[in-house]
Amino acid sequence: VNNRSWMGKTIVPGFFQNVADGMKFLVKEHMVPQRADRLIFEVSPFLIVSSTLLILGMIPLSSGIYATNPDLSILYAIAIFGIAPIGVFFAGWSSNNKYTLIGGIRSAAQLTAYEIPLLLTLLSVAILSGTFNIIDSIHFQHSAGAWNIFLMPLGAALFLITMIAEVERVPFDMPEAEAELVEGWWTEYGGMRFGMLFMAEYIRTYAACFLFTHFFLGGWHLPFHGTIGSLPVVGEAYLLIPGAVMTLVKSWLVFLIVFVWARFALARIRTDQILEFGWRMLLPLAVLQVVLAIVYRLYLFDPSGMSAKNDVGGGMAWDAFGIPYLVPIATTLFWLGVFFVYLNDEDKSV
Repeated sequence: VNNRSWMGKTIVPGFFQNVADGMKFLVKEHMVPQRADRLIFEVSPFLIVSSTLLILGMIPLSSGIYATNPDLSILYAIAIFGIAPIGVFFAGWSSNNKYTLIGGIRSAAQLTAYEIPLLLTLLSVAILSGTFNIIDSIHFQHSAGAWNIFLMPLGAALFLITMIAEVERVPFDMPEAEAELVEGWWTEYGGMRFGMLFMAEYIRTYAACFLFTHFFLGGWHLPFHGTIGSLPVVGEAYLLIPGAVMTLVKSWLVFLIVFVWARFALARIRTDQILEFGWRMLLPLAVLQVVLAIVYRLYLFDPSGMSAKNDVGGGMAWDAFGIPYLVPIATTLFWLGVFFVYLNDEDKSV
């Protein structure tokens, strides 16, 4: 029916399968529903795809490989990320189909649940790094001697959860629920437009992995630089790994471990559940992370620079990372415990 060749029929088994699928989409007929708003129906996919490709221009691969490097690149990247949900809503509404309309409304409702926690999480990253620039944020982690995932474990978890919702992956894929809405907001799209939307979904996912790598995994800097780099032969080879390769490897591991695992391990949640989850859990935790970031910036780092404070009196908290990173981890766990105890007591009282 789909004229989809078996994976062994392509030139190299499985390697050119995406190319074969793209050629199949290219030759398929594009149809517009009779009662659809044709202008918005045609423009919406290009709005989604163009904004998706624009995100890649804000993401550096290394300190010398990037398309542009504005001072507010963190804000620009997230602002561009927020354009696609608008195109999703317009695509669902313009199709004049009840299933696509429900998918578009779900996307808009989901946006209200995760967008504010996402912005607050990035605000905490900017506060701790002292900059809204992605490259400077990476340099901060390198000069501090610790990745942000150790300084802000709560922020890393919040960013992953909200970005999974942003790209509409499982378990936050209500706008595309196949069992309920056929194919969700893009039910009426076919041919190359469907292929472009499918491509844009995965590009947005990879862009989210790149941003997580830069904000929380030190970007292109090598892990355990001081330990492995000091070894005689292995260390010299380790230090020769290009920064762009390290960025790609880290991002691929984030995609494999988080996004692929979530797709196979988690079930789809309802719209009311994600709204409650976003407003009752994600938002308070994001506010807590902003407060913790302010405290860490004031007491763990020099206000005028990005270097860590050399307080050798940290005892067991002092580690090879160069700062008492157990302090932010312990503080985060403490306030998480307080929050969940309060939430549990509130549920019992209701």
